[in-house]
Amino acid sequence: QVPLVESGGGLVQPGGSLRLSCSASGIVFTRFVAGWYRQAPGKERELVALITPDGRTTYVDSVLGRFTISRDNAESRAYLQMTNLGPEDTAVYYCNAYNIDGKYWGQGTQVTVSG
Repeated sequence: QVPLVESGGGLVQPGGSLRLSCSASGIVFTRFVAGWYRQAPGKERELVALITPDGRTTYVDSVLGRFTISRDNAESRAYLQMTNLGPEDTAVYYCNAYNIDGKYWGQGTQVTVSG
């Protein structure tokens, strides 16, 4: 069973928006920091945003004001609302959950900004 499953990626035009979802199963989601990372072709995976169990958030500078991370602990889900997307946001986006006991990754969802 895959603990984290992402959805919501796709092709969008510059200036458009997408909402990514991450569904967690088999873990106590409220005990984990949830995060979104991305990896563009030829580049290393980078942190996009984090959210603690109580809702504190952190963002990489390049997405401040454009992306919003949120979570629904009752549904064991995390979200990444992305607005004003640009070609530089094209990447595979990965959901992550970690705490002192372990770290989990989703399989990734492709986001392509073109047009």
